[in-house]
Amino acid sequence: MKSSADIKTPPSPCWQCGAMHFVKDCKFSKHTCKQCGKVGHKDGYCGCFSKSSTTESKAGSKKKKPFNTKVIQIVKQVRSRRRFITVNFNGKSAELQLDCGSDITVISTHTWKMIGSPSSTVTSVEASTASREPLELVGEFTCPVTIGKTTKASVCYITSVEDLNVIGLDWLDAFDLWSKPLAANCKQVNLSNFSLSSDQHFLKQYPEVFQDGLGYCMKTKISLSLKPDAQPVFRPKRPVPFHAIQKVEEELDRLERLDIISPVDFSDWAAPIVVVKKPGGKVRVCADYSTGLNAALETNNHPLPTPEEIFSKLSGSQVFSIIDLSDAYLQVEVDDESKKLLTINTHRGLFRFNRLAPGVKSAPGAFQQLMAKMVSGLRGVEVFLDDILVHSKTLVDHNRIIHMLFNRLRDYGFRLRVEKCRFHQDQIKYLGHIVSAKGIQPDPAKIAAISEMPAPTDVPTLRSFLGAVNFYGKFVREMHQLRHPLDNLLKKDTKFDWSKECQHAFQNIKKVLQSGLLLTHYNPEQEIIVAGDASKTGIGAVILHRFPNGIIKAVSHASRSLTVAEQNYSQIEKEALALVFACTKFHRLLWGRRFTLQTDHQPLLRIFGSKKGIPVHTANRLQRWALTLLGYDFNIEYVSTQDFGYADVLSRLISNHPKRKWK
Repeated sequence: MKSSADIKTPPSPCWQCGAMHFVKDCKFSKHTCKQCGKVGHKDGYCGCFSKSSTTESKAGSKKKKPFNTKVIQIVKQVRSRRRFITVNFNGKSAELQLDCGSDITVISTHTWKMIGSPSSTVTSVEASTASREPLELVGEFTCPVTIGKTTKASVCYITSVEDLNVIGLDWLDAFDLWSKPLAANCKQVNLSNFSLSSDQHFLKQYPEVFQDGLGYCMKTKISLSLKPDAQPVFRPKRPVPFHAIQKVEEELDRLERLDIISPVDFSDWAAPIVVVKKPGGKVRVCADYSTGLNAALETNNHPLPTPEEIFSKLSGSQVFSIIDLSDAYLQVEVDDESKKLLTINTHRGLFRFNRLAPGVKSAPGAFQQLMAKMVSGLRGVEVFLDDILVHSKTLVDHNRIIHMLFNRLRDYGFRLRVEKCRFHQDQIKYLGHIVSAKGIQPDPAKIAAISEMPAPTDVPTLRSFLGAVNFYGKFVREMHQLRHPLDNLLKKDTKFDWSKECQHAFQNIKKVLQSGLLLTHYNPEQEIIVAGDASKTGIGAVILHRFPNGIIKAVSHASRSLTVAEQNYSQIEKEALALVFACTKFHRLLWGRRFTLQTDHQPLLRIFGSKKGIPVHTANRLQRWALTLLGYDFNIEYVSTQDFGYADVLSRLISNHPKRKWK
């Protein structure tokens, strides 16, 4: 009898059939393959492994396939149990089925789009199924792939076959998955209860939810309330440039066909429209309700959830999904009385909005109230305006929750934006934090603008840096001692010589700016301040809290370089871009909340803060940005440049951030 030490296990699967035994024990050693006509391997295992058959078939017995023909195993029947592996494609996750019967790793075109459409090329590889039917490969791509803790640049093929997402032998070998326990990387999904393992199945099972076009909430209508002393405000129409009249009329016709607006003959209320040119030549028509209606509306006091309230419910969760509604507000109708308030004045006469129009002050609270009602009773579902977060401990529970959520979305009539949804993630970025199974961690991007800030190179950039130090210095004891070497460089007739002592002082001050002394967690109950500033080469932004005792602390910083085109903007356009960058960068923290927007460029108060609407003759670029800001509830104020160091320094001292084109 052999001892346990004498019994050996094969180091890898048999190259002739894929089973775990030695080649000498393979029963297919003398088998003639129906795929290629060669002798010595199982049907479909033509050159799958490191060796090839040494026995040729008789000449002319079978027509041979090209050498680069690969076999893909497609299982059409529903099996009771399958194994799936979470694969990270360059930062985007997807679930792929483990299939040792496939030569190569293949994903569907839909999955390819869901992971960001990596750059692909035409492939020379031919593929066929195990039944010798040709399989269309539309391309291949190479990108960083992570399985478990291993990352490698790997080749993946794209097929037009729907829902075909498999990990083949090429990746099993590349990531050495043969030597690891199956449970280490695989998720087991019981398909007898439900058949959802990835977003493709959701798309197929709930086509109404992912259907193109505008959704319509069938359960309720939004009601807007006026203040007791409110008086109607009727604003005249604004002139439309002659060359844009046709495009504006086409857009009005489109909105009318979608039943978003309807013509009316008379109204006590009217707001002018803002027409902005979009890329491609089309225009966007929006109402400017800052001209009177917003001031007359009662605030909807339904509370928006705080990050702490949401995060407290995520304890123990390991699987996360983000679900995003398409044109969320426009999917909800307002009641008849509210429609009268949402009238717009155009060159073609009066129209009223039938749906909840963006830019209405009370819209966020009303929409949050509706969404909270829709998901009421669903454990594992959190809602912040149009963002729905699903979380659970297991994949099985996760799919069950999404089933129930999608049923409610379908019942309500809502539709989703598929390209913004992320399913089955092990880590997400949400409300300025990184959420994962490990817990809630601050987003490193909050302090990246400070931590990556380069040292000043001349007196102007040093003055800008010390301006920020002046602002924060009143909250830090002995700051004057830390900055003393830098102050010496500003003395008259002193040569700018950045010494080791200066660098040491600079690093110490940066540590203070990133510390808990000056940073605080976001709390929407505290006063919110947002500031943006621009220099010749960059823009900076910061969101802060002002506490009841007068102390101001930063929540998050942000900055980026200007593109070559943006550097040619006028100064007022750069300053406006900085404000829009600030609001959109901190969008999740600002939308639906009142805040103060600060700038050191006084002319912007007339453009972004006028209660009479955006000036007619404002440049189109500024009009477009003003339209973006209409969705926020803010009071804009001017701060002198000498007191604006906390934003100014971010725009002047910028590391090598990637330059992004503003859209």
